[in-house]
Amino acid sequence: MIGADIRAEFPILEHTTYLNSCSQGALSHRVRAAYAEYLEGWDENGAEWEHWVERAETMRTSFAGLIRADRDEIAVTTSVSQAVSAFMSSLDLERGGRPKIVIGDHEFPSVGQIAHAQERRGAEVVHVHPEQDGTLPLERWADAIDDRAALVCCTAVSYRTGHRHDLAAIARLAHDRGALCLADSYQAVGAVDLDAHDLEVDVITGGTVKYLLASAGLAFAYFRRETTAHLVPTQTGWFADENIFAMDISDYSPARDARRFEAGTPPVPNIYAGVAGASIIEETGTAAIEHHIDSLAARLIDGLAADGATVVTPRDPAQRGPLVCVRSTDVDALVRALAEERIVASSRDGNLRIALHLYNTEDDIATVLAALRRHRSLLA
Repeated sequence: MIGADIRAEFPILEHTTYLNSCSQGALSHRVRAAYAEYLEGWDENGAEWEHWVERAETMRTSFAGLIRADRDEIAVTTSVSQAVSAFMSSLDLERGGRPKIVIGDHEFPSVGQIAHAQERRGAEVVHVHPEQDGTLPLERWADAIDDRAALVCCTAVSYRTGHRHDLAAIARLAHDRGALCLADSYQAVGAVDLDAHDLEVDVITGGTVKYLLASAGLAFAYFRRETTAHLVPTQTGWFADENIFAMDISDYSPARDARRFEAGTPPVPNIYAGVAGASIIEETGTAAIEHHIDSLAARLIDGLAADGATVVTPRDPAQRGPLVCVRSTDVDALVRALAEERIVASSRDGNLRIALHLYNTEDDIATVLAALRRHRSLLA
């Protein structure tokens, strides 16, 4: 189900135009029920560890399916930060002759700050800066990536501007120079149809708090088997061990698959919610969701352009995701003004962010366009 057919699943949509999935997906009846199921089981049975571990494995399967990966290529983590920290801890930046980490300026702090933290162990971090129109052309990536690069980090969709990047092309540039490529896809997973194997990116990260319609505290990382099997992290934990129930504290025996990038006790309540939220996406399918969002975004961008607004996000669907960003003269005042009309959006870097998802409709587009006309003085 999509559009009007799915809206009854989300109570907030009865009274609010919700356009903030880039920050937090709307709460569904299904996710609320999943939390209740967790609490009821805990209350009734105490520690349900066998069932809780099974739920974590169900989540692993869901994550894999959403990006068309194999389940043994998926690490289930508490956040993208945890996943990226574990991954970067596996890179030999000091002795391997490849100290360089290349990152685009569109990265979220989860990636950018962790990359700079590696400077303490010899990393050289180089930024790829955008053009004036906000794009990060492939030529700029090519200029930054050389034979000293160990890792190239490129976000799938910019949380600041809505620009979508050509992950496959950037990955090819990285591989041509012998570097690995990491794509943080938190602003894409669940709203953009992704195929991990076709993209040939070495690491893909994402999580549940946004377009996967669940809560904070649950994320994943995909590790391409062919190019990351040799990596062993030094940031680790109990659930990353080959045999978690051996309880052996005498050595470090990491799992042979992507699970070696996990850490401690899994976030069980969030996994219940994650399975429920992901099931909504799975039932509809990411290809259908992306098509639906593309149609709404095109109408929104056309309407904004007709009203003379400065749209930061590209019109071309291949260059954008579910996020449309509009320049504002006072974005905080604009977000507040919209909230007073029961329209929920968000802001970054002077841009109003309008995030579209499977439950949004053409009526939502008409509502926000009319509101922005009433507040035209707050648009650049």
